[in-house]
Amino acid sequence: MKPIQLAVVVGSVRAGRVGPTVASWVRGVAAERATVEVVEVDLADFDLPNSLVPCEDSERFTRTVGGADAFVFVTPEYNHGVPGAMKTALDTVKYEWRGKPVGFVSYGGLGGGIRATEQLRQITAELHMVSVRDVVSLHRVRKRFDESGRIDDAAAVDGLGRLLDQLEWWADAVAGARGRADYPG
Repeated sequence: MKPIQLAVVVGSVRAGRVGPTVASWVRGVAAERATVEVVEVDLADFDLPNSLVPCEDSERFTRTVGGADAFVFVTPEYNHGVPGAMKTALDTVKYEWRGKPVGFVSYGGLGGGIRATEQLRQITAELHMVSVRDVVSLHRVRKRFDESGRIDDAAAVDGLGRLLDQLEWWADAVAGARGRADYPG
Protein backbone atom coordinates (compact mmCIF):
# COMPACT_ATOMS: atom_id res chain seq x y z
CA MET A 1 0.00 0.00 0.00
CA LYS A 2 1.25 3.47 -0.90
CA PRO A 3 1.72 5.70 2.19
CA ILE A 4 -1.12 8.12 2.79
CA GLN A 5 -0.36 11.83 2.55
CA LEU A 6 -1.34 13.10 6.00
CA ALA A 7 -1.50 16.89 6.27
CA VAL A 8 -1.07 18.16 9.82
CA VAL A 9 -2.67 21.61 9.81
CA VAL A 10 -1.73 24.23 12.42
CA GLY A 11 -4.94 26.22 12.87
CA SER A 12 -3.65 29.28 14.73
CA VAL A 13 -1.66 32.18 13.34
CA ARG A 14 -1.30 34.21 16.54
CA ALA A 15 2.08 35.36 17.82
CA GLY A 16 3.31 33.23 20.70
CA ARG A 17 1.05 30.32 19.74
CA VAL A 18 1.66 26.80 21.03
CA GLY A 19 0.17 25.14 17.94
CA PRO A 20 3.53 24.45 16.26
CA THR A 21 4.70 22.53 19.35
CA VAL A 22 1.54 20.41 19.37
CA ALA A 23 1.72 19.87 15.59
CA SER A 24 5.37 18.83 15.85
CA TRP A 25 4.39 16.15 18.36
CA VAL A 26 1.57 14.93 16.06
CA ARG A 27 3.89 14.87 13.03
CA GLY A 28 6.55 12.99 14.98
CA VAL A 29 4.15 10.26 16.07
CA ALA A 30 2.62 9.98 12.59
CA ALA A 31 6.03 9.89 10.89
CA GLU A 32 6.92 6.75 12.86
CA ARG A 33 4.36 4.88 10.77
CA ALA A 34 5.62 3.38 7.52
CA THR A 35 2.11 3.80 6.09
CA VAL A 36 2.07 7.59 6.51
CA GLU A 37 3.89 10.43 4.79
CA VAL A 38 3.47 13.63 6.79
CA VAL A 39 2.89 17.01 5.18
CA GLU A 40 3.28 20.11 7.35
CA VAL A 41 0.63 22.79 6.75
CA ASP A 42 0.98 25.88 8.93
CA LEU A 43 -1.73 28.44 8.17
CA ALA A 44 0.74 31.17 9.16
CA ASP A 45 2.65 30.28 5.97
CA PHE A 46 -0.33 31.22 3.78
CA ASP A 47 -1.92 34.59 3.15
CA LEU A 48 -5.62 33.70 2.93
CA PRO A 49 -7.31 37.05 3.55
CA ASN A 50 -10.53 36.51 1.62
CA SER A 51 -11.94 33.30 0.21
CA LEU A 52 -13.73 35.26 -2.53
CA VAL A 53 -10.58 36.82 -3.95
CA PRO A 54 -8.23 34.17 -5.40
CA CYS A 55 -4.55 34.89 -4.89
CA GLU A 56 -1.31 32.99 -5.37
CA ASP A 57 -1.37 31.73 -1.77
CA SER A 58 -4.96 30.51 -2.03
CA GLU A 59 -4.02 28.58 -5.17
CA ARG A 60 -0.97 27.10 -3.41
CA PHE A 61 -3.16 26.22 -0.42
CA THR A 62 -5.71 24.57 -2.72
CA ARG A 63 -2.96 22.42 -4.29
CA THR A 64 -1.68 21.46 -0.83
CA VAL A 65 -5.15 20.39 0.34
CA GLY A 66 -5.84 18.61 -2.93
CA GLY A 67 -2.65 16.55 -2.60
CA ALA A 68 -3.47 15.27 0.88
CA ASP A 69 -5.32 12.02 1.57
CA ALA A 70 -6.21 12.83 5.20
CA PHE A 71 -5.87 15.63 7.73
CA VAL A 72 -5.21 16.29 11.39
CA PHE A 73 -6.37 19.74 12.41
CA VAL A 74 -4.35 21.04 15.36
CA THR A 75 -6.56 23.79 16.70
CA PRO A 76 -6.90 26.02 19.71
CA GLU A 77 -10.22 27.18 21.02
CA TYR A 78 -10.63 30.93 20.79
CA ASN A 79 -13.67 32.55 22.44
CA HIS A 80 -15.46 29.18 22.71
CA GLY A 81 -14.92 28.43 19.02
CA VAL A 82 -12.80 27.90 15.94
CA PRO A 83 -9.96 30.34 15.20
CA GLY A 84 -10.75 32.72 12.36
CA ALA A 85 -7.72 31.60 10.34
CA MET A 86 -8.93 27.99 10.47
CA LYS A 87 -12.42 28.92 9.31
CA THR A 88 -10.98 31.05 6.50
CA ALA A 89 -8.78 28.13 5.41
CA LEU A 90 -11.77 25.79 5.34
CA ASP A 91 -13.78 28.32 3.34
CA THR A 92 -10.94 28.98 0.87
CA VAL A 93 -11.07 25.47 -0.59
CA LYS A 94 -14.17 23.58 -1.64
CA TYR A 95 -13.85 20.40 -3.66
CA GLU A 96 -10.38 19.44 -2.45
CA TRP A 97 -11.69 18.71 1.08
CA ARG A 98 -14.48 16.43 -0.12
CA GLY A 99 -14.52 12.77 0.74
CA LYS A 100 -11.38 12.97 2.88
CA PRO A 101 -10.99 11.94 6.53
CA VAL A 102 -10.07 14.41 9.25
CA GLY A 103 -9.05 14.09 12.88
CA PHE A 104 -8.80 16.76 15.55
CA VAL A 105 -6.19 17.62 18.16
CA SER A 106 -7.44 20.55 20.19
CA TYR A 107 -6.18 22.65 23.06
CA GLY A 108 -7.20 25.71 25.00
CA GLY A 109 -7.84 26.38 28.65
CA LEU A 110 -9.36 23.86 31.00
CA GLY A 111 -11.77 22.65 28.31
CA GLY A 112 -8.94 21.46 26.09
CA GLY A 113 -10.42 23.08 22.99
CA ILE A 114 -13.31 20.65 22.75
CA ARG A 115 -15.82 23.35 21.70
CA ALA A 116 -13.63 24.19 18.70
CA THR A 117 -13.55 20.49 17.82
CA GLU A 118 -17.34 20.23 17.98
CA GLN A 119 -17.70 23.25 15.69
CA LEU A 120 -15.15 21.78 13.30
CA ARG A 121 -17.12 18.54 13.15
CA GLN A 122 -20.12 20.50 11.86
CA ILE A 123 -18.07 22.53 9.39
CA THR A 124 -16.18 19.55 8.01
CA ALA A 125 -19.39 17.55 7.62
CA GLU A 126 -20.76 20.36 5.46
CA LEU A 127 -17.55 20.16 3.40
CA HIS A 128 -18.25 16.42 2.84
CA MET A 129 -15.31 15.34 4.99
CA VAL A 130 -15.39 12.31 7.29
CA SER A 131 -14.37 13.11 10.86
CA VAL A 132 -12.98 10.21 12.85
CA ARG A 133 -14.45 9.37 16.23
CA ASP A 134 -11.41 9.69 18.49
CA VAL A 135 -9.94 13.11 19.24
CA VAL A 136 -7.13 14.44 21.37
CA SER A 137 -8.03 17.24 23.76
CA LEU A 138 -5.11 18.83 25.58
CA HIS A 139 -6.01 20.60 28.81
CA ARG A 140 -3.55 23.21 30.09
CA VAL A 141 -1.45 22.58 27.00
CA ARG A 142 1.55 24.71 27.96
CA LYS A 143 2.10 22.45 30.97
CA ARG A 144 1.86 19.23 28.90
CA PHE A 145 5.09 19.65 26.90
CA ASP A 146 8.64 19.92 28.16
CA GLU A 147 11.31 22.15 26.58
CA SER A 148 12.15 19.35 24.10
CA GLY A 149 8.55 19.08 22.90
CA ARG A 150 7.87 15.78 24.68
CA ILE A 151 4.39 15.33 26.11
CA ASP A 152 3.57 14.05 29.60
CA ASP A 153 -0.05 13.08 28.90
CA ALA A 154 -0.38 9.28 28.45
CA ALA A 155 -4.07 9.56 27.57
CA ALA A 156 -3.24 11.99 24.76
CA VAL A 157 -0.54 9.66 23.41
CA ASP A 158 -2.99 6.75 23.43
CA GLY A 159 -5.73 8.90 21.86
CA LEU A 160 -3.45 10.09 19.08
CA GLY A 161 -2.61 6.48 18.21
CA ARG A 162 -6.30 5.60 17.87
CA LEU A 163 -6.99 8.79 15.90
CA LEU A 164 -4.19 7.94 13.43
CA ASP A 165 -5.40 4.33 13.12
CA GLN A 166 -8.87 5.58 12.20
CA LEU A 167 -7.52 8.14 9.72
CA GLU A 168 -5.44 5.48 7.98
CA TRP A 169 -8.45 3.15 7.73
CA TRP A 170 -10.64 5.87 6.23
CA ALA A 171 -7.91 7.12 3.89
CA ASP A 172 -7.49 3.58 2.56
CA ALA A 173 -11.25 3.15 2.15
CA VAL A 174 -11.56 6.50 0.36
CA ALA A 175 -8.63 5.72 -1.95
CA GLY A 176 -10.39 2.51 -3.03
CA ALA A 177 -13.64 4.36 -3.64
CA ARG A 178 -11.88 7.11 -5.62
CA GLY A 179 -10.36 4.43 -7.83
CA ARG A 180 -13.87 3.37 -8.82
CA ALA A 181 -15.70 6.69 -9.15
CA ASP A 182 -15.50 10.41 -8.42
CA TYR A 183 -17.03 11.61 -5.17
CA PRO A 184 -20.73 12.46 -5.79
CA GLY A 185 -20.85 15.97 -4.46
